Amino acid sequence: VFSCVFQAILIFCWVYVRKYQSRRESEVISTITAIFALAVALISSALLPVDIFLVSYMKNQNGTFKAWADANVSRQIEDTVLYGYYTLYSIILFCVFLWIPFVYFYYEEKEEDNGDTCSQVKTALKYTLGFITICAVLLLIGAFVPLDIPNKKNSTEWEKVKLLFEEFGSSHGLTALSFSISSLTVIGMLAAITYTAYGMSALPLNLIKGTTSAAYERLENTEDIEEVEQRLLRIKSKCRDGRPLSSRDRRTVQQLEERLRTLRRRERHLESIEKSWWTKFCEAIRPLKIVWGVFFIIVALLFTVSLFLSNLDKALHSAGFDSGFIILGTNLTNPLNMLLPILQTVFPLDYILITTIVMYFIFTSMAGIRNMGIWFFWTRLYKIRRGKTRPQALLFLCMILLLIVLHTSYMIYSLAPQYVMYGSQKYLVQ
Repeated sequence: VFSCVFQAILIFCWVYVRKYQSRRESEVISTITAIFALAVALISSALLPVDIFLVSYMKNQNGTFKAWADANVSRQIEDTVLYGYYTLYSIILFCVFLWIPFVYFYYEEKEEDNGDTCSQVKTALKYTLGFITICAVLLLIGAFVPLDIPNKKNSTEWEKVKLLFEEFGSSHGLTALSFSISSLTVIGMLAAITYTAYGMSALPLNLIKGTTSAAYERLENTEDIEEVEQRLLRIKSKCRDGRPLSSRDRRTVQQLEERLRTLRRRERHLESIEKSWWTKFCEAIRPLKIVWGVFFIIVALLFTVSLFLSNLDKALHSAGFDSGFIILGTNLTNPLNMLLPILQTVFPLDYILITTIVMYFIFTSMAGIRNMGIWFFWTRLYKIRRGKTRPQALLFLCMILLLIVLHTSYMIYSLAPQYVMYGSQKYLVQ
Protein backbone atom coordinates (compact mmCIF):
# COMPACT_ATOMS: atom_id res chain seq x y z
CA VAL A 1 0.00 0.00 0.00
CA PHE A 2 2.76 2.44 1.00
CA SER A 3 4.65 1.62 -2.20
CA CYS A 4 1.58 2.41 -4.32
CA VAL A 5 1.02 5.68 -2.45
CA PHE A 6 4.67 6.64 -2.93
CA GLN A 7 4.48 5.92 -6.67
CA ALA A 8 1.25 7.90 -6.96
CA ILE A 9 2.86 10.89 -5.22
CA LEU A 10 5.87 10.80 -7.57
CA ILE A 11 3.61 10.59 -10.64
CA PHE A 12 1.52 13.53 -9.40
CA CYS A 13 4.62 15.63 -8.70
CA TRP A 14 6.06 14.88 -12.14
CA VAL A 15 2.78 15.79 -13.89
CA TYR A 16 2.33 18.95 -11.83
CA VAL A 17 5.86 20.25 -12.43
CA ARG A 18 5.78 19.41 -16.13
CA LYS A 19 2.40 21.07 -16.46
CA TYR A 20 3.53 24.44 -15.11
CA GLN A 21 7.21 24.66 -16.05
CA SER A 22 8.27 26.71 -19.04
CA ARG A 23 9.10 24.63 -22.10
CA ARG A 24 11.77 27.06 -23.29
CA GLU A 25 13.53 27.60 -19.96
CA SER A 26 13.28 24.11 -18.48
CA GLU A 27 16.43 22.72 -16.87
CA VAL A 28 16.99 19.11 -15.83
CA ILE A 29 18.48 19.86 -12.42
CA SER A 30 15.75 22.36 -11.48
CA THR A 31 13.02 19.98 -12.68
CA ILE A 32 14.39 17.08 -10.62
CA THR A 33 14.78 19.35 -7.58
CA ALA A 34 11.20 20.65 -7.87
CA ILE A 35 9.77 17.12 -8.24
CA PHE A 36 11.83 15.84 -5.29
CA ALA A 37 10.94 18.77 -3.00
CA LEU A 38 7.24 18.56 -3.88
CA ALA A 39 7.27 14.81 -3.20
CA VAL A 40 8.94 15.38 0.19
CA ALA A 41 6.23 17.93 1.07
CA LEU A 42 3.41 15.52 0.18
CA ILE A 43 5.04 12.53 1.92
CA SER A 44 5.65 14.60 5.08
CA SER A 45 2.02 15.70 5.14
CA ALA A 46 0.84 12.10 4.64
CA LEU A 47 2.92 10.84 7.59
CA LEU A 48 0.51 12.22 10.20
CA PRO A 49 -2.49 10.06 9.14
CA VAL A 50 -0.15 7.04 8.97
CA ASP A 51 1.07 7.81 12.50
CA ILE A 52 -2.50 7.99 13.83
CA PHE A 53 -3.42 4.74 12.09
CA LEU A 54 -0.41 2.80 13.40
CA VAL A 55 -0.83 3.78 17.05
CA SER A 56 -4.58 3.07 16.88
CA TYR A 57 -4.24 -0.26 15.07
CA MET A 58 -2.28 -1.82 17.95
CA LYS A 59 -5.28 -1.78 20.34
CA ASN A 60 -8.61 -3.58 20.52
CA GLN A 61 -11.92 -1.86 21.08
CA ASN A 62 -11.90 -2.79 24.79
CA GLY A 63 -8.61 -0.95 25.36
CA THR A 64 -6.28 -3.95 25.49
CA PHE A 65 -3.32 -4.40 23.17
CA LYS A 66 -3.64 -6.93 20.38
CA ALA A 67 -1.82 -10.25 20.76
CA TRP A 68 0.92 -9.37 18.28
CA ALA A 69 1.44 -5.87 19.72
CA ASP A 70 3.62 -6.68 22.71
CA ALA A 71 5.95 -4.17 24.32
CA ASN A 72 8.80 -4.78 21.86
CA VAL A 73 6.62 -4.58 18.74
CA SER A 74 4.83 -1.44 19.89
CA ARG A 75 8.15 0.18 20.74
CA GLN A 76 9.54 -0.75 17.31
CA ILE A 77 6.51 0.79 15.58
CA GLU A 78 6.80 3.97 17.62
CA ASP A 79 10.53 4.22 16.93
CA THR A 80 9.97 3.63 13.20
CA VAL A 81 7.42 6.45 13.01
CA LEU A 82 9.69 8.72 15.08
CA TYR A 83 12.65 8.03 12.80
CA GLY A 84 10.37 8.71 9.84
CA TYR A 85 9.54 12.14 11.23
CA TYR A 86 13.17 13.02 11.92
CA THR A 87 14.30 11.70 8.52
CA LEU A 88 11.72 13.73 6.59
CA TYR A 89 12.32 16.84 8.68
CA SER A 90 16.07 16.49 8.15
CA ILE A 91 15.45 16.25 4.40
CA ILE A 92 13.32 19.41 4.62
CA LEU A 93 16.19 21.20 6.36
CA PHE A 94 18.57 19.96 3.67
CA CYS A 95 16.28 21.17 0.89
CA VAL A 96 15.49 24.57 2.42
CA PHE A 97 19.03 25.50 3.49
CA LEU A 98 21.22 23.78 0.92
CA TRP A 99 19.80 22.04 -2.13
CA ILE A 100 17.09 24.46 -3.31
CA PRO A 101 19.20 27.62 -2.74
CA PHE A 102 22.15 26.01 -4.55
CA VAL A 103 20.04 25.06 -7.59
CA TYR A 104 18.41 28.51 -7.61
CA PHE A 105 21.71 30.41 -7.57
CA TYR A 106 23.23 27.97 -10.06
CA TYR A 107 20.45 28.64 -12.53
CA GLU A 108 20.62 32.40 -11.92
CA GLU A 109 24.36 32.33 -12.62
CA LYS A 110 23.79 30.25 -15.74
CA GLU A 111 21.38 32.86 -17.10
CA GLU A 112 23.79 35.72 -16.48
CA ASP A 113 26.96 34.01 -17.63
CA ASN A 114 27.28 31.21 -20.18
CA GLY A 115 30.81 30.36 -19.09
CA ASP A 116 32.16 27.11 -17.73
CA THR A 117 30.25 25.00 -15.24
CA CYS A 118 32.94 25.18 -12.54
CA SER A 119 32.61 28.95 -12.14
CA GLN A 120 28.81 28.64 -11.94
CA VAL A 121 29.07 25.97 -9.23
CA LYS A 122 31.58 28.06 -7.25
CA THR A 123 29.37 31.17 -7.40
CA ALA A 124 26.28 29.16 -6.41
CA LEU A 125 28.14 27.62 -3.46
CA LYS A 126 29.33 31.06 -2.38
CA TYR A 127 25.78 32.39 -2.16
CA THR A 128 24.46 29.14 -0.62
CA LEU A 129 27.03 29.48 2.15
CA GLY A 130 24.83 32.17 3.71
CA PHE A 131 21.91 29.71 4.06
CA ILE A 132 24.25 27.06 5.47
CA THR A 133 25.48 29.58 8.05
CA ILE A 134 21.91 30.33 9.14
CA CYS A 135 21.20 26.59 9.47
CA ALA A 136 24.36 26.07 11.52
CA VAL A 137 23.43 28.94 13.85
CA LEU A 138 19.94 27.49 14.41
CA LEU A 139 21.39 24.04 15.11
CA LEU A 140 23.88 25.44 17.60
CA ILE A 141 21.24 27.50 19.39
CA GLY A 142 18.95 24.50 19.58
CA ALA A 143 21.75 22.27 20.80
CA PHE A 144 23.05 24.40 23.65
CA VAL A 145 20.88 27.35 24.64
CA PRO A 146 17.65 25.65 25.83
CA LEU A 147 19.46 23.28 28.23
CA ASP A 148 19.10 23.71 31.98
CA ILE A 149 22.61 23.73 33.47
CA PRO A 150 22.79 22.77 37.17
CA ASN A 151 24.05 25.74 39.13
CA LYS A 152 26.92 24.39 41.21
CA LYS A 153 28.98 26.93 43.08
CA ASN A 154 32.20 24.90 42.93
CA SER A 155 31.93 23.87 39.25
CA THR A 156 34.45 25.31 36.85
CA GLU A 157 33.70 26.77 33.44
CA TRP A 158 35.22 23.70 31.79
CA GLU A 159 32.85 21.44 33.73
CA LYS A 160 29.89 23.50 32.51
CA VAL A 161 31.06 23.25 28.88
CA LYS A 162 31.69 19.53 29.34
CA LEU A 163 28.15 19.11 30.66
CA LEU A 164 26.80 20.91 27.57
CA PHE A 165 28.50 18.45 25.25
CA GLU A 166 27.41 15.48 27.36
CA GLU A 167 23.79 16.61 27.20
CA PHE A 168 24.12 17.20 23.47
CA GLY A 169 25.54 13.71 22.99
CA SER A 170 22.85 12.04 25.09
CA SER A 171 20.07 13.65 23.01
CA HIS A 172 21.86 12.74 19.74
CA GLY A 173 21.26 16.26 18.43
CA LEU A 174 17.46 15.92 18.49
CA THR A 175 17.03 19.18 20.40
CA ALA A 176 19.04 21.00 17.75
CA LEU A 177 16.87 19.54 14.99
CA SER A 178 13.69 20.32 16.93
CA PHE A 179 14.67 23.96 17.40
CA SER A 180 15.57 24.36 13.72
CA ILE A 181 12.29 22.79 12.62
CA SER A 182 10.37 25.01 15.07
CA SER A 183 12.07 28.09 13.61
CA LEU A 184 11.05 27.04 10.10
CA THR A 185 7.53 26.33 11.38
CA VAL A 186 7.21 29.99 12.41
CA ILE A 187 8.14 31.03 8.86
CA GLY A 188 5.70 28.41 7.56
CA MET A 189 2.97 30.03 9.68
CA LEU A 190 3.55 33.34 7.88
CA ALA A 191 3.44 31.53 4.52
CA ALA A 192 0.20 29.77 5.54
CA ILE A 193 -1.37 33.07 6.59
CA THR A 194 -0.42 34.53 3.20
CA TYR A 195 -0.98 31.70 0.73
CA THR A 196 -3.10 29.00 2.40
CA ALA A 197 -5.68 31.48 3.67
CA TYR A 198 -5.95 33.02 0.21
CA GLY A 199 -6.13 29.59 -1.43
CA MET A 200 -8.98 28.49 0.87
CA SER A 201 -11.11 31.26 -0.65
CA ALA A 202 -9.63 31.42 -4.17
CA LEU A 203 -9.93 27.68 -4.93
CA PRO A 204 -13.72 27.36 -4.34
CA LEU A 205 -14.50 30.73 -5.91
CA ASN A 206 -12.54 29.82 -9.05
CA LEU A 207 -14.43 26.53 -9.27
CA ILE A 208 -17.77 28.34 -8.99
CA LYS A 209 -16.83 31.23 -11.28
CA GLY A 210 -15.13 29.05 -13.86
CA THR A 211 -12.81 30.21 -16.61
CA THR A 212 -13.48 32.04 -19.85
CA SER A 213 -14.48 29.56 -22.55
CA ALA A 214 -12.36 29.11 -25.65
CA ALA A 215 -15.33 30.07 -27.84
CA TYR A 216 -15.71 33.43 -26.05
CA GLU A 217 -11.96 34.13 -26.24
CA ARG A 218 -12.02 33.26 -29.94
CA LEU A 219 -14.88 35.72 -30.49
CA GLU A 220 -12.93 38.49 -28.73
CA ASN A 221 -9.84 37.59 -30.76
CA THR A 222 -11.83 37.84 -34.01
CA GLU A 223 -13.03 41.31 -33.03
CA ASP A 224 -9.42 42.37 -32.35
CA ILE A 225 -8.35 41.04 -35.77
CA GLU A 226 -11.09 43.02 -37.49
CA GLU A 227 -10.12 46.18 -35.59
CA VAL A 228 -6.43 45.83 -36.56
CA GLU A 229 -7.33 45.17 -40.22
CA GLN A 230 -9.51 48.29 -40.32
CA ARG A 231 -6.69 50.43 -38.88
CA LEU A 232 -4.30 49.04 -41.50
CA LEU A 233 -6.75 49.87 -44.28
CA ARG A 234 -7.19 53.44 -43.00
CA ILE A 235 -3.43 54.04 -42.88
CA LYS A 236 -2.74 52.43 -46.29
CA SER A 237 -5.57 54.46 -47.87
CA LYS A 238 -3.42 57.55 -47.40
CA CYS A 239 -1.04 56.43 -50.19
CA ARG A 240 -3.60 55.51 -52.83
CA ASP A 241 -2.73 58.58 -54.89
CA GLY A 242 0.94 57.54 -54.98
CA ARG A 243 2.17 59.57 -52.05
CA PRO A 244 4.59 57.69 -49.77
CA LEU A 245 3.72 57.07 -46.14
CA SER A 246 5.45 59.04 -43.45
CA SER A 247 8.03 57.34 -41.23
CA ARG A 248 5.56 57.39 -38.33
CA ASP A 249 2.87 55.67 -40.42
CA ARG A 250 5.35 53.04 -41.64
CA ARG A 251 6.30 52.19 -38.06
CA THR A 252 2.62 51.96 -37.15
CA VAL A 253 1.97 49.65 -40.12
CA GLN A 254 4.83 47.37 -39.07
CA GLN A 255 3.52 47.20 -35.51
CA LEU A 256 -0.03 46.49 -36.67
CA GLU A 257 1.10 43.76 -39.08
CA GLU A 258 3.10 42.09 -36.30
CA ARG A 259 0.07 42.25 -33.99
CA LEU A 260 -2.13 40.86 -36.76
CA ARG A 261 0.18 37.84 -37.18
CA THR A 262 0.12 37.27 -33.42
CA LEU A 263 -3.68 37.44 -33.30
CA ARG A 264 -4.03 34.98 -36.18
CA ARG A 265 -1.67 32.53 -34.45
CA ARG A 266 -3.77 32.88 -31.30
CA GLU A 267 -6.93 32.26 -33.34
CA ARG A 268 -5.54 28.96 -34.64
CA HIS A 269 -4.49 28.01 -31.11
CA LEU A 270 -7.94 28.80 -29.67
CA GLU A 271 -9.60 26.88 -32.50
CA SER A 272 -7.60 23.77 -31.64
CA ILE A 273 -8.44 24.19 -27.95
CA GLU A 274 -12.14 24.61 -28.72
CA LYS A 275 -12.20 21.34 -30.68
CA SER A 276 -10.18 19.34 -28.14
CA TRP A 277 -11.79 16.56 -26.08
CA TRP A 278 -10.48 18.08 -22.83
CA THR A 279 -12.47 21.30 -23.38
CA LYS A 280 -15.62 19.31 -24.06
CA PHE A 281 -15.00 17.22 -20.94
CA CYS A 282 -14.55 20.35 -18.78
CA GLU A 283 -17.79 21.80 -20.12
CA ALA A 284 -19.59 18.55 -19.29
CA ILE A 285 -18.44 18.54 -15.65
CA ARG A 286 -19.11 22.26 -15.12
CA PRO A 287 -22.05 21.59 -12.71
CA LEU A 288 -19.83 19.25 -10.70
CA LYS A 289 -17.21 22.00 -10.33
CA ILE A 290 -19.85 24.33 -8.90
CA VAL A 291 -20.88 21.67 -6.37
CA TRP A 292 -17.24 21.15 -5.35
CA GLY A 293 -16.77 24.91 -5.00
CA VAL A 294 -19.72 25.20 -2.61
CA PHE A 295 -18.45 22.17 -0.67
CA PHE A 296 -14.96 23.71 -0.30
CA ILE A 297 -16.49 26.95 1.02
CA ILE A 298 -18.35 24.97 3.69
CA VAL A 299 -15.14 23.09 4.58
CA ALA A 300 -13.22 26.37 4.88
CA LEU A 301 -15.89 27.76 7.23
CA LEU A 302 -15.76 24.53 9.27
CA PHE A 303 -11.99 24.83 9.67
CA THR A 304 -12.27 28.50 10.62
CA VAL A 305 -14.83 27.77 13.35
CA SER A 306 -12.84 24.78 14.65
CA LEU A 307 -9.58 26.75 14.87
CA PHE A 308 -11.31 29.66 16.56
CA LEU A 309 -12.96 27.48 19.22
CA SER A 310 -9.77 25.50 19.84
CA ASN A 311 -7.62 28.61 20.29
CA LEU A 312 -10.31 30.26 22.43
CA ASP A 313 -10.31 27.17 24.65
CA LYS A 314 -6.52 27.47 25.03
CA ALA A 315 -6.76 31.17 25.84
CA LEU A 316 -9.40 30.63 28.52
CA HIS A 317 -8.50 27.29 30.10
CA SER A 318 -4.82 26.55 29.37
CA ALA A 319 -1.95 26.58 31.86
CA GLY A 320 -0.66 29.86 30.42
CA PHE A 321 2.19 31.20 28.34
CA ASP A 322 4.96 29.60 30.42
CA SER A 323 3.69 26.09 29.60
CA GLY A 324 3.09 26.79 25.91
CA PHE A 325 -0.70 27.07 26.45
CA ILE A 326 -0.96 23.37 27.31
CA ILE A 327 -4.57 22.40 27.95
CA LEU A 328 -5.70 19.34 29.90
CA GLY A 329 -8.92 18.11 28.34
CA THR A 330 -11.34 20.06 26.18
CA ASN A 331 -13.85 22.58 27.52
CA LEU A 332 -15.02 24.06 24.20
CA THR A 333 -15.44 21.17 21.77
CA ASN A 334 -15.04 22.17 18.14
CA PRO A 335 -16.97 20.42 15.33
CA LEU A 336 -14.02 18.44 13.96
CA ASN A 337 -13.00 17.21 17.40
CA MET A 338 -16.56 15.88 17.79
CA LEU A 339 -16.86 14.45 14.27
CA LEU A 340 -13.64 12.42 14.11
CA PRO A 341 -14.30 10.27 17.23
CA ILE A 342 -17.81 9.56 15.92
CA LEU A 343 -16.40 8.38 12.57
CA GLN A 344 -14.09 5.96 14.43
CA THR A 345 -17.01 3.57 14.75
CA VAL A 346 -17.01 2.97 10.98
CA PHE A 347 -13.54 1.98 9.73
CA PRO A 348 -11.85 3.75 7.91
CA LEU A 349 -13.96 6.92 7.73
CA ASP A 350 -11.92 8.78 10.34
CA TYR A 351 -8.63 8.08 8.52
CA ILE A 352 -10.16 9.16 5.21
CA LEU A 353 -11.32 12.42 6.80
CA ILE A 354 -8.01 13.26 8.50
CA THR A 355 -6.13 12.47 5.25
CA THR A 356 -8.57 14.68 3.33
CA ILE A 357 -8.01 17.52 5.81
CA VAL A 358 -4.24 17.34 5.42
CA MET A 359 -4.43 17.14 1.63
CA TYR A 360 -6.94 20.00 1.61
CA PHE A 361 -4.44 22.33 3.27
CA ILE A 362 -1.71 21.29 0.84
CA PHE A 363 -3.80 21.78 -2.30
CA THR A 364 -5.29 25.08 -1.12
CA SER A 365 -1.74 26.27 -0.44
CA MET A 366 -0.75 25.26 -3.96
CA ALA A 367 -3.80 27.08 -5.32
CA GLY A 368 -2.95 30.20 -3.31
CA ILE A 369 0.65 30.26 -4.56
CA ARG A 370 -0.55 29.62 -8.12
CA ASN A 371 -3.05 32.50 -8.04
CA MET A 372 -0.94 35.03 -6.16
CA GLY A 373 2.50 34.23 -7.53
CA ILE A 374 5.75 34.59 -5.58
CA TRP A 375 5.91 37.87 -3.64
CA PHE A 376 8.57 39.55 -1.53
CA PHE A 377 6.62 42.04 0.58
CA TRP A 378 4.95 44.30 -2.03
CA THR A 379 7.08 43.18 -4.99
CA ARG A 380 5.98 40.30 -7.20
CA LEU A 381 9.00 38.20 -8.14
CA TYR A 382 7.46 35.46 -10.29
CA LYS A 383 4.15 34.33 -11.73
CA ILE A 384 2.90 30.72 -11.74
CA ARG A 385 1.36 30.06 -15.15
CA ARG A 386 0.65 26.87 -17.00
CA GLY A 387 3.51 26.04 -19.36
CA LYS A 388 5.22 29.39 -18.70
CA THR A 389 6.60 29.16 -15.15
CA ARG A 390 10.30 29.84 -14.81
CA PRO A 391 12.47 27.29 -12.95
CA GLN A 392 13.21 29.80 -10.17
CA ALA A 393 9.48 30.21 -9.53
CA LEU A 394 8.98 26.44 -9.25
CA LEU A 395 11.85 26.24 -6.75
CA PHE A 396 10.29 29.01 -4.67
CA LEU A 397 6.91 27.26 -4.85
CA CYS A 398 8.39 24.02 -3.52
CA MET A 399 10.29 25.80 -0.74
CA ILE A 400 7.14 27.61 0.40
CA LEU A 401 5.21 24.34 0.36
CA LEU A 402 7.85 22.66 2.52
CA LEU A 403 7.50 25.44 5.09
CA ILE A 404 3.70 25.29 4.98
CA VAL A 405 3.78 21.51 5.52
CA LEU A 406 5.71 22.03 8.76
CA HIS A 407 3.08 24.48 10.00
CA THR A 408 0.23 22.25 8.82
CA SER A 409 1.51 19.36 10.94
CA TYR A 410 1.31 21.68 13.96
CA MET A 411 -2.02 23.27 13.01
CA ILE A 412 -3.78 19.89 12.75
CA TYR A 413 -3.28 19.48 16.51
CA SER A 414 -5.34 22.63 17.05
CA LEU A 415 -8.10 21.46 14.72
CA ALA A 416 -8.70 18.13 16.48
CA PRO A 417 -6.35 17.87 19.49
CA GLN A 418 -8.01 14.89 21.14
CA TYR A 419 -8.17 12.71 18.03
CA VAL A 420 -4.77 13.67 16.61
CA MET A 421 -3.09 13.02 19.95
CA TYR A 422 -4.65 9.63 20.72
CA GLY A 423 -6.31 8.43 17.51
CA SER A 424 -8.98 5.77 18.07
CA GLN A 425 -7.19 4.24 21.06
CA LYS A 426 -9.23 3.01 24.02
CA TYR A 427 -7.82 2.78 27.54
CA LEU A 428 -8.76 0.45 30.39
CA VAL A 429 -10.17 2.19 33.43
CA GLN A 430 -7.98 1.34 36.42
